Amino acid sequence: MLSRLHIRNYVLIDTLDVEFPRGLVIITGQTGAGKSILLGALSLLGGCKADAASISQGQDSCVVEAEFDTDGPTPEIDAILAGNDIEKDGNHIIIRRTVNISGRSRCFVNDSPVSVQVLGELSSRLIDIHSQHQSLLLTDHRFQLGILDNFCGNAGLLEQCRSSWQSLGELCRERETLSSRLKSISEQSEYNLAVLSTLKAANLRPGELEELEEEQKQLANAELIKESLAAAGELFSPVDGQGICESLRESLKYLRKVTGFVPGAEELCDRMESSRIELEDISQTIADLDSGVNLSQNRLEAVEDRMSEIYSLLRRHNCSDVGELIALRDSLSSEAGGTADMQERLEELDSLIGAARKEYSGFCAALHDSRLKAAPAFASEIVKSLKYLELERGDFRVDITQAPEGPSGEDGVLFRFSSNGTVPVDVAKCASGGEISRIMLCLKEMMARFHGMPTLVFDEIDTGVSGSVADKMGSMICSMGSNMQVFSITHLPQVAAKGKAHYLVSKEFDGERSVSGIRLLDRQGRVQEIARLLSGSTITAAAVANAESLLDA
Repeated sequence: MLSRLHIRNYVLIDTLDVEFPRGLVIITGQTGAGKSILLGALSLLGGCKADAASISQGQDSCVVEAEFDTDGPTPEIDAILAGNDIEKDGNHIIIRRTVNISGRSRCFVNDSPVSVQVLGELSSRLIDIHSQHQSLLLTDHRFQLGILDNFCGNAGLLEQCRSSWQSLGELCRERETLSSRLKSISEQSEYNLAVLSTLKAANLRPGELEELEEEQKQLANAELIKESLAAAGELFSPVDGQGICESLRESLKYLRKVTGFVPGAEELCDRMESSRIELEDISQTIADLDSGVNLSQNRLEAVEDRMSEIYSLLRRHNCSDVGELIALRDSLSSEAGGTADMQERLEELDSLIGAARKEYSGFCAALHDSRLKAAPAFASEIVKSLKYLELERGDFRVDITQAPEGPSGEDGVLFRFSSNGTVPVDVAKCASGGEISRIMLCLKEMMARFHGMPTLVFDEIDTGVSGSVADKMGSMICSMGSNMQVFSITHLPQVAAKGKAHYLVSKEFDGERSVSGIRLLDRQGRVQEIARLLSGSTITAAAVANAESLLDA
């Protein structure tokens, strides 16, 4: 049940903090007083689109918060809380939504942030708002099917059917994807095999192109390299004279003769010896480099041919380096060897889909049998309620039809209605506004008998009726309130006189703007408000007396 509602800076509501009791709660007020604003605030908690225009003039944000008390086991609610890591505070659930001036909103459940989708999913299990326009749902065959399934007690079977449908869908989607992949591979197999053959024949290895490019530079400049190295080496050991190293060796021999007489000569000898050794090593390295330079024109052509082959493969397959070519080769090789596994999985999926479809068909058949069996009793209950609401010749029937398969099975439902004893036809084509209201109330009254139904909010469900029918609709709504919490927003005095809790929505002027509020009426306040509903703006003594009699009835 909705135990408390807090609203701040929402449209014409500056601050509102109101508590509600169990049972039937009546809400009345003059047209434009703000009843629709209350419904709009509750709709925000149901996940409706947030709008910055909802924020009171001159404010930066608005807040709508509702506290619910749950009774007994609530497995669906508990599953939503657990699935979103939300701690449960005993039997209390607090949902809150804030909207800022940019139009963005934030949602919370028990102070834990959640998405709008989660807020809406949870809210739908806590409160059901029947607006003036929701009677159009009566023409929605999915809504009709849901009502019948509630009557049948098919919740468990429906969950199994939905799960089976989901599993079947996942298997079918996997099979479609795999089948498309195999078809694509088959269509490109010849081309892919040719590419794979070419790449394998190329015998590529990582880093090869860089090595070839370095070797090609040497081969292309081999004569210059050899000439330069030869010239450098000859300066170390000239043919017609003494080389650098021999000169250093001779110089070192003379210098050693004076080491005993000249301070520092010994250190100078060591430096000369070190230099001589380094220069001899450099001379040998130059000689080695000279001998290692390849002047083979054949090798140069072979290297350039190999580079040309690799460059061609890179361009052809739009690759930036040899590593990508190798990756492509390995991928094609794996793909060529993986088609057998894919084909095996396809056959496995065919078997799994067959079993899943058999399971799904079993649930569909069970749902069909349950609906077919319950339809007459369901229709009989509605007819009984319609007669109570003075549709004495009213007839209501439920047809189970064939529908495309889906998460709720393969059944469709058609509600047929007649108000005058003729053959019932599609309710969408024959019922007037007042009749639609009565049929919808009968359906909601039936739903109220089911355990775990959320708080019901009726927004002028009595539109289009009056007199004794209105009184009986009020009695029906009142009886619903004995099993659950029901809010009834009404303009009919016969309905307003029902129940024990009556709230008045009013509008007052605060300076230059109007402000809406809501307050609980005492006995005298109820008499005055019901008298207003009876007589209009001028309350007569007769209206007051009539209001007293309605309250005492």
